[in-house]
Amino acid sequence: MSSSVQPENGRGGRLTIRQVADLAGVSTATVSRVINGRTEVSDRARAAVLRVVREHGYSTNRTARGLSAGHTGLVGVTTPVVHHSYFAVILDGAGEALYEQDMRMVLCPTHHEHDREVSLLERLMQGTTDGALLILPEESPDELAALHDHGYRFVIADPLKQLDERVPTVSAAHSSGASEAVEHLLSLGHRRIAAITGPRGWIATEERLRGYRGALAAAGVMPDPGLVVESDFHAEGGVEAALLLLDLPDPPTAIFAFNDMLAIGVMQAARRRGVRIPEDLSVLGFDDTFEASIVTPPLTTVRQPLAELGRMAVNLLVRQLQNQRIEALHVQLETKLVVRESTAPTSRR
Repeated sequence: MSSSVQPENGRGGRLTIRQVADLAGVSTATVSRVINGRTEVSDRARAAVLRVVREHGYSTNRTARGLSAGHTGLVGVTTPVVHHSYFAVILDGAGEALYEQDMRMVLCPTHHEHDREVSLLERLMQGTTDGALLILPEESPDELAALHDHGYRFVIADPLKQLDERVPTVSAAHSSGASEAVEHLLSLGHRRIAAITGPRGWIATEERLRGYRGALAAAGVMPDPGLVVESDFHAEGGVEAALLLLDLPDPPTAIFAFNDMLAIGVMQAARRRGVRIPEDLSVLGFDDTFEASIVTPPLTTVRQPLAELGRMAVNLLVRQLQNQRIEALHVQLETKLVVRESTAPTSRR
């Protein structure tokens, strides 16, 4: 929060909004809402914040503070798309974290276009923003390393590929999440477990594939290369891949799709073939997006903490901007298996 609270004690010190929050026993977001006249605050919390403000005196002069410190209070955020529920939840978490810091988001949809993203970043670097949060960026590792060497502060949320160790990143624990998914299917008696992956070379694809294979190996199940189909993380790709698998002479009894949209595509393909879910085929996804809970049957999936991913990326960026020491440049957030109705014990002996 770049708003500051100015004590009237003649010593010229400033209370930060974090200090006001600590004194009042509330969050920085609550302090921000009170100072900005927002209504969604309890009477008790509002009274606590106003008590601290009265005791210390205050003046909020964000613009002057930003100019004097050489900061704009703006953070660029590049994202492939805005409307997709996966990216929307990350953006929501990042937006709330920025709000708590009294910083604002400059949103830049890239549409997965490399040249467009490079152009947007060049504009963000021209003194218009203090730093940036890059969600699933299209730039190559070399380009992102060069951006780091240029001195521009940024954090990668959900990196596409392996990056230079100096580039800060926040991601989910893809491998352990995939292992937990396959272990769930194994516990239901499934042995012919297919995988529909994302594009080869993507971190999410390679790490989830590692978890898938590792869980099978640990259970003594020999992986069948014919049960692994590469796709594109879109529902249409899930339909095409699932049709290939369902048309095999010995089709799988379960399909682990590497994201929820692929899993929804699997469900559509199963309906075309008259395959019942979960009676004939168990389906499991990854992400736990909004769609996972409203499809029929509701989708068993691996939950990524998407909002927390956005918040953590902002936290790392703010620490950079404040020249604070960062203990870990690469943060992995835990996933969680969410069991719904799309998985069941196999009926095939």
